[in-house]
Amino acid sequence: MDNFVERLKNHIEHVKKVGTHCTTEETTKQALILPLLDILGFSPYDPTKVLAEFAADFPGVKATERVDYALYCNNQPVMFIEAKSYSADLTNHAPQLSRYFNSSLGVTIGAITNGREWRFFTDLINTNVMDEKPFLTIDFTKSRPEDLIQLAEFRHDNFHAEKLRFFAEENQYIQQFKAVIRKCINEADIDFVRYVAQQASIPRQLNTKFLESIQPFVKQAVQQVISDTVVKGLSSPTIITAQPIEQKQQVDETDSNVVDHVDYIVNPDNDKIITTKDELDLQKIVTELFPDVDLVAKDTESYFSMLYQGKNNRWLFRYDVNRKRPTIHFNIPIDQIKRSELDRAGLEVQANGSIFLDKPEYIYRAVGILRDSLEYCMNDENFKRSSS
Repeated sequence: MDNFVERLKNHIEHVKKVGTHCTTEETTKQALILPLLDILGFSPYDPTKVLAEFAADFPGVKATERVDYALYCNNQPVMFIEAKSYSADLTNHAPQLSRYFNSSLGVTIGAITNGREWRFFTDLINTNVMDEKPFLTIDFTKSRPEDLIQLAEFRHDNFHAEKLRFFAEENQYIQQFKAVIRKCINEADIDFVRYVAQQASIPRQLNTKFLESIQPFVKQAVQQVISDTVVKGLSSPTIITAQPIEQKQQVDETDSNVVDHVDYIVNPDNDKIITTKDELDLQKIVTELFPDVDLVAKDTESYFSMLYQGKNNRWLFRYDVNRKRPTIHFNIPIDQIKRSELDRAGLEVQANGSIFLDKPEYIYRAVGILRDSLEYCMNDENFKRSSS
């Protein structure tokens, strides 16, 4: 990741330095767009990853229209890119990109760029119909560190359709929430003032006249809290440690500046049950995918599993890291359709239905099957005892 971020930083400086010299679309492609694709692992010199002037049988699209770039993973197009010159305004060009996107079922991401600004789209509102608004916009002339980290989601070795949809949805919500919070902070409207006064248990009748009288005080309090938070953040550096759980217990729990990254957890009742970092990571991913579902992790000497409502017979999967290659086994049959789905996602299925899961994050490639497994566990009919 450090090397990736460093290459992005160098690219940003490159964009700032030569961008204004890219007066044509072709120059912008060669000088600004293709170098970024290469950083993302989509080598422009590898036709199995990048195809220029991509043409397909798009209904409603003129025969002369072509997608500037189609990016490929596992021999399937996954992302379309529409390129414009450096000085172009991107706003009026999104409909052209949407025509390509809407006509190709395998593509999950569309992007339009002038080499300086990148706008990424997907289909959160209607499946296979590109959203009107981008879920992520990055301007290299106004970039922030968090923007660089977000671009890692689009790397060739990390490109998973379901994962990107969750990322897009999460990013969309965050942007909407930030807009509301920013408005509350800047304006401190009456509803926000009422909420603050209620939470502060002000012993007064909260009528409009009183709320308007304390509105300036609330705005001042908000500004002071933000200022105090910034100052505290600058004066309190975070120390990152990576310690086994036994060492972690020796750290003074009152030291709020220490953040622990646990490598494994040893079961206090059975030291043969060791929950590894990969198992912890898998648990984190699954609980984030289904935040409103009651899921409980259970580790044994043989495998790690996630249980619906903590019931032993309602396990979504069993994850075994005690092999040269970790495997995951779902509680539902892997039929030919699911095998084809897993194969397209780059996952290898064994004869017994177990799936090689070399990295915890590969579970994103099987989100559909994971969801089917959860639905099976949630259906009480599947666990009723048959009457004899």
